[in-house]
Amino acid sequence: MLSACKTAEEGETIARRGQELFARLEALPMHVVAAIHGPCLGGGLELALACHSRIVSDDDKTRLGLPEVQLGLLPGSGGTQRLPRLVGVANSLDMILTGKQLRASKAKKMGVADDCVPKSVLLDVAEELALKSKPKRKGGDWKEWAMAKNSLGRNFVFDQATKKTLEKTRGNYPAAEAILEVIKHGLENGMSKGLALEAKRFGELVQTNASDSLRSLFFAVTEMKKENGAEAEPRKVTGVNVLGGGLMGAGIAHVSATKAGLPVRVKDVSNDGALNALQYNFKLLDKKRKRRILTSAQVQQQMSQISAGISFQGMGRNNVVVEAVFEDLTLKRNMVADIEEELPEDTIFATNTSSLPIHQIAEGAKRPENIVGLHYFSPVEKMPLVEVIPHAGTSDETVATVVNLARKQGKTPIVVADKAGFYVNRILAPYMNESAMAMLEGEPVEHIDSSLVDFGFPVGPVTLLDEVGIDVGAKIGPILAAELGDRFKAPDVFSALIEDGRKGRKSGKGVYIYNGKKKTVDKEIYSILNISPQAKMDGKDLAIRCTLMMLNEAARCLDEGVVASARDGDIGSIFGIGFPPFLGGPFRYMDHLGIKKVVELLEQHTNKYGERFAPCEKLKSMAENGETFHG
Repeated sequence: MLSACKTAEEGETIARRGQELFARLEALPMHVVAAIHGPCLGGGLELALACHSRIVSDDDKTRLGLPEVQLGLLPGSGGTQRLPRLVGVANSLDMILTGKQLRASKAKKMGVADDCVPKSVLLDVAEELALKSKPKRKGGDWKEWAMAKNSLGRNFVFDQATKKTLEKTRGNYPAAEAILEVIKHGLENGMSKGLALEAKRFGELVQTNASDSLRSLFFAVTEMKKENGAEAEPRKVTGVNVLGGGLMGAGIAHVSATKAGLPVRVKDVSNDGALNALQYNFKLLDKKRKRRILTSAQVQQQMSQISAGISFQGMGRNNVVVEAVFEDLTLKRNMVADIEEELPEDTIFATNTSSLPIHQIAEGAKRPENIVGLHYFSPVEKMPLVEVIPHAGTSDETVATVVNLARKQGKTPIVVADKAGFYVNRILAPYMNESAMAMLEGEPVEHIDSSLVDFGFPVGPVTLLDEVGIDVGAKIGPILAAELGDRFKAPDVFSALIEDGRKGRKSGKGVYIYNGKKKTVDKEIYSILNISPQAKMDGKDLAIRCTLMMLNEAARCLDEGVVASARDGDIGSIFGIGFPPFLGGPFRYMDHLGIKKVVELLEQHTNKYGERFAPCEKLKSMAENGETFHG
């Protein structure tokens, strides 16, 4: 409906209709109560806010929120006006600017809900309340008056919120600034004028590229959830065995037990490794207990799903094995042989490798049809993407089964081809290399990182290198260069830093020095690399330079069938490496720029920096024929 709007006025009309409908509901003379069970988001919560009272079920499925900002929009049916008047400015800004979802107990505590009751009595309590006289709106406490109900306090709150918002969005998300403007306008000028501006800004935001990209992403992810990744029915997973109790293995165990609700057995070569996996999981769960998301009983129940040891004992009942050991081909082949020897014939073997080809790991296996790549990103419990990598001999049933498992683990899986670097690391490597080239040319680290954050990435490329590990980057680079050519050849930065004992955050120093949560650029790196730092490039030019390498490689990946579609490539880049969501992914971003413009930029950079920027044949052909990736 919104995509069909050709003008801002059409979007404004849609918002006004919603406002008028909810105003009629609010004006009813009888006491209107919303009884809420399950998700109550966006327009659903705006409807509930127009009611006079709200009762929520205490079920874990119940969530309240206004997530419109995540679609590049603002609540357009009165949400920006009713929520601040109900729960105060600070709470409403926190909800609307982030799109966060409240659990039932939090909704009651904040005042969004009047009561929180078991689902079994939800309607009874709501009916009883509806028969009482209509409640009066809360006046708020003295803190709310001091902070928002006088002009000085209100200006202070909005100035601080604007400052924090711009620091976070860097001006890339117009919806956030519009939300601040509309809420403030309504509080200062009254409900009717607030609603009028809400509808106007809603209509304008519908027409922005940011909203178009974010809405397209939402529909793409929703569509992908219906797919198995192969023409087969997934097998029922009885449990998960994890080989390796390190950071990745412990994270995979966590999402398998707590999200998918499956029994998990972790096997490590040492008792210390097995213990580490258990401790890692307990810390994650205990953190939730301290935040009152879980009870102590729930922590114990979830921990009881995970066991660990150094033998194959207890692994026979689980029919999926996820291997998370070191990036060593011989070691991984030995893991395959052990599993085929020790566990039932129908056991699926999924390898969490970031660089080794799956067909090489499957060489010599008795049952290669059961072997598949399942590439998680670190930290597993936070990163939403999983790459599913079948080799030529992987069965469709195996692919469908691990795709389904990844979804139950709370992940968004994309199926990619078994080629060097798969998809995410392949498009990431040239981008990282180019940032390193800029550093060798003398561009200061802070300038490189801040330029790409301003562009829309969550962290800069140098920070990302430290987080992933300089040693990991150095190991993947030669593999990609050997398979894909000189454009993947890494600059000398990595080896020089490793020789100086710099592996990144995990070793306490990389390009940055780490002191707890604080980090500062280590000025010594400039002498190690024999460079004199001086910012010569404009930040926008620097960001485009690095990003163009990623765009060109993404187009190659699509052309070679590494990703099945532009949709998959966009989702993979956003969820895997934080490509700016408001740009919609590399393919949608190229569509917005125009393929002809992308080719022109690549040719300009080829003339300036060398053949690594030469536009691929796919892009040149599309530019000549006036084609787009998304039609």
